[in-house]
This record gives sequence, C-alpha cells and structure tokens, in this order.
Amino acid sequence: MSTSAAPAINPWQAFDGTRRSGRMRDLLSLGDFEAAARRVLPRPIFGYIAGAAEDNHALADNRQAFDELALVPRVLCNVAQRDQGVTLFGTRYASPFGVAPMGIAALSAYRGDVVLARAAAAAGIVAVQSGSSLIRLEEVMEAAPGTWFQAYLPGTPERIDALLQRVSSAGVQTLVVTVDIPVAGNRENNLRAGFSTPLRPGLRLAWDGLVRPRWLAGTLLRTLARHGMPHFENSFAERGAPILSSRVQRDFSGRDHFDWSHIARIRSQWRGALVVKGILSPADAALARQHGVDGIIVSNHGGRQLDGAVAPLRVLHAIAEQAGSHMVVMLDGGIRRGTDVAKALALGAQAVFVGRPFNYAAALDGEAGVAAAIGLLRAELDRNLAMLGVRSCADLGPQHLMDRRAPWPLADWASPAG
Repeated sequence: MSTSAAPAINPWQAFDGTRRSGRMRDLLSLGDFEAAARRVLPRPIFGYIAGAAEDNHALADNRQAFDELALVPRVLCNVAQRDQGVTLFGTRYASPFGVAPMGIAALSAYRGDVVLARAAAAAGIVAVQSGSSLIRLEEVMEAAPGTWFQAYLPGTPERIDALLQRVSSAGVQTLVVTVDIPVAGNRENNLRAGFSTPLRPGLRLAWDGLVRPRWLAGTLLRTLARHGMPHFENSFAERGAPILSSRVQRDFSGRDHFDWSHIARIRSQWRGALVVKGILSPADAALARQHGVDGIIVSNHGGRQLDGAVAPLRVLHAIAEQAGSHMVVMLDGGIRRGTDVAKALALGAQAVFVGRPFNYAAALDGEAGVAAAIGLLRAELDRNLAMLGVRSCADLGPQHLMDRRAPWPLADWASPAG
C-alpha cells in the first residue's frame, strides 16, 4: 500500500535564488512560521501552542539535544538517486516525517484538523488527529482517509471500549494512545498568556481577538457562523463538552489510575496497528513490546507535561535497541530542520513528528501554508541525504553522528598509511 507521490524537489532552489509564490514566499524555514504566526494569532491562542510547562526546561532541551550532535558526511558516494520514503505498518510514505497530533487546532486555523490532514495526505505523509480536537473524527477521515488517530483514554473500561468501537467504525487503521498525561502539566505559560481550558470570555480575550482581525473573521467568526460553538468531539464515543463549558475539566480528568492492563485490554480489541506515545524509558519500551504494541513514539509531550523530562533524542538510541525489530520506533519533539530528521533517523527512529510549526503554517495560510512547510522540510532532508552521502533514510546510522561535547577521536580517524 502506498500514499500519493511526492512532488519533485529542486535541490538548488536556495542556491539559485528561486522563491516559492504566494503568501508563504518569504518564509524559508520552519522557524520563520512561528514569528509570522505570532503576528496573526491572538496572544492566548499563540501562547497555548508555543508554551510548555513551568520553566520550559524540557522544551529547551528538546532543541539542545539536537544541537549537541554534529553530522559526519561521506563524499563521492553517487547519491544521484535519492529516496526519502519510509514504510510504516505496511504503508509507504513519501517522507519520514509526519504531522503530530495537536489539540484544538481548529482554534488556530479554520477547520484546522481537516487542513492538517488534507495537506499531509496530498504530500504523502502521516497525519495524526488529536483526541482533544474540535472536529469530528469521521469528518477528518472522510477528508483524508489514512489519517491516524491519537486517543486520550476515557476514565472507565466501558467508555474506552465504546471509543475504540467508534474509532474502528470511522475507518482508522492506526491508533495512537498517549500515556504521559496522568495529570495535567503545570502550564503556567498558558495562564500568563490568558489561555485556559475551558476558555473564559473576558475583556482581555475580546481585545486580543479584535487586534487580530484576520484570525477573528477568518477563523473564529467563520467557525461560529458555519458550525456553531466548538465542542471537544473525540474524547469519547459521544460528543464532549463545548470549549466554553465548565464540564471540560471533568471530561479530561481521572486518568491517574491507568496502568499496563489498560493497554492489554486495548490490544485484545484493536485489530489495527497500535502505537503508544509518550515513552521515555527503555524499561517502558520493553513493557510495550511485551504487551504486543506495534509502535512507540518517544516523546515528552513537547515539554508540556513534566518540566525537566529528558529530551526524546537523548534516550532514542537506547529505546530503539530495546525495541529491536519488534516495534516501529518514532520520535516527537524538537524537530525544526531536515538535519534534525536525519539525526533522529541515524539514532534509530523510523519516522518523526512535527507539531508546532505545522500548526503555525495552518494558521497563516490553511492547507497551502501546511503544504509549504512540508515542502521546505522535505527539500532540506533531500539535500541533507545527498550531502551525508546516502541514498535513503535506511542508510543513516550512528556513523553519521558525533557528539560535539566528546573529545575528538583523532586516533580512530587517522588515515591508513600509504
């Protein structure tokens, strides 16, 4: 099984000065999308997307971990035929990166979940819809068949069973269960930005909307006029609470009692691919394998849960060794460049996920914005493969990496005599 073919890449585009057309023409990297989105989104919405927990140590270390690794290229390797495609759970994807699940994406972009899923499908990459989304799963699956679904488990076995039945009936083939949120993270940044769940209308929120007229008219008012008040649509088998309701807190609480027996219960019912997201310990990777899990996503929730939690990249190699060939190992957190993708693949990931930048891209220009961001990352990775001297993602390995903090291994790299 294969997704749609990826468009051709011009590896000399940045060299010869060629720019894309349209609203995104001056955004040249994923980092550019954040600065542009800050000017478009109301402060509470932008703060929700950008923020993390407490002092942002985990968020910062997600990036620092990538910066501490240098790349070791090989030359004269004949890389004329390059292919960055990967196969995950029997499906061939055009690139080894996908769209991470992002809650309430429909508040930052009109029909945000549909926009993200459709852009991913058109580019031939994975998209994962969040369980805390505001658009019905069934609508997203109709717009982009093949989308994965990420679930936050309801509090009782009966509600878990009912949600699984609904997800299966919607045509989902890959279920992602997020397990790193027994309680809510201490997101002080949300409070400072004026964001809360449920949303609380007030003068500050109204003013933030008024000074961002493009978002106000194009996302909020358009949503209310065409679809009514947004609800959390996919937390349960039935419709969840409206985003302004005090019931939101009750709907999202009661998860601290979950243990591996719940994964066993899900495995016994779910016939598709089962992925567990939020693994940071090799011991938990081993438990996931023992419970018949098909794949894991190494993730610290983008730094939004336990501040100070280890960066996923730092434990990736150990977890990949624990998983062996039994599970697909993926990573989420900190990806901003094609070189980041290459580093994660070299350490044992088979795919990675990108969250915030694609959310910003959707807020800026809908599906076209996400397509532009995907294209930038794809082109970067293509150039990186060529310059590293490999033809495919599978050819990447630890031999392509060096820890910047380690002593130089001059003796090991000495040229042979003669």
